[in-house]
Amino acid sequence: MESLNRVEISAEALRHNFNICKKMAGEAGVMAMVKADAYGHGMVDCARVLAAEGAAAFGVAEVVEGVVLRKAGLTLPVFILAGIIPDTVETALHHDLTPVIVDDEAIQALDATAGRLQKRVGVHLKMDAGMGRQGTVPADFRRLVDKVNAAKNLYPAGILAHLPMADAADGRHSAMVLDVFNRCIASVRDDLPATCCCHIANSGGLFTVKDAQLQMVRPGISLYGYYADGESGRAKYSDDELLQPVMRFVSRILQVREVASNSGLGYGHLFTTTRPSKIALIPVGYEDGYLRCLSNKAEVLVRGQRAPVVGRISMNLTMVDVTEIKDVSVGEEVVLLGKSGDAEVNADEIASWMETISYEVLCLFGKMNNRYFIDERRL
Repeated sequence: MESLNRVEISAEALRHNFNICKKMAGEAGVMAMVKADAYGHGMVDCARVLAAEGAAAFGVAEVVEGVVLRKAGLTLPVFILAGIIPDTVETALHHDLTPVIVDDEAIQALDATAGRLQKRVGVHLKMDAGMGRQGTVPADFRRLVDKVNAAKNLYPAGILAHLPMADAADGRHSAMVLDVFNRCIASVRDDLPATCCCHIANSGGLFTVKDAQLQMVRPGISLYGYYADGESGRAKYSDDELLQPVMRFVSRILQVREVASNSGLGYGHLFTTTRPSKIALIPVGYEDGYLRCLSNKAEVLVRGQRAPVVGRISMNLTMVDVTEIKDVSVGEEVVLLGKSGDAEVNADEIASWMETISYEVLCLFGKMNNRYFIDERRL
């Protein structure tokens, strides 16, 4: 029997978003970011759709994710963007995954394993061009290129970096990071193959940073229908160019209660009614990623109308004030994320209530609930 809670993933919205990203990428290839289980949307199902639409590669964080893609029959290049360590080299090369090296720690193991497997392996070198998190800084980058070139069975197939402020309204920092990246590459160009693929643009970079496309782009959140700069990004585009949210989170009403005025509700009586009220209970709580910080803040949709969440969200139950909605009954659908009629609650709005970003909302809901992949072309 199915759970009353379900996360619905739209393949058609995913296709729409990918093709917007592909258009913005111009001549650059599109590495579709499917790490973190495709931001909670289901890595394998999403990867199959994205491959069919023309993705050039997939981006994941860890080797184990790449192995899942290979076992599912995906044959496009898969980049291990968080990096390779000696312990994961054997598995990565066995499954033909593309190693990203952040320093020289894994070069010896990669070279030896590639030689044993009789492979010549192209690696991508991660530069810290201003992110301040991971990679090799420009001052040491030539030394890293030299070590890769000195290896018998490796070659520098690509260079990548990250834009730490691509979602900022002021693009000066991103322009500076891109300039550092390009100047460092130019300084070692003679030691790189002509086919070396350079890439730095994430979703924010693709949509807002001039000349950041280079040879490849790495959209993530934009594939799933959201802008790196949140709702302000959505306001910049016309309807036909607008990204479409891919995820919808729905539940159903378990009980409807008539409650007197001045009644305390739920744990700690965090909410007290100020009028005779009608309260609907839904089987959603922090176990499902609907966090306690949404208590007395969030709104849901019932019959296309907004209804406030009231009282403390508990592990498995949330209370919704449906006093203003006539004749609400047990079993009716409640939309926590997505559309109902003309109304919509999106992940940016939920993120504002949670004081976080849309990425976290999508990962929480997608990973903690039963997920249903809906391909509208096959209905």
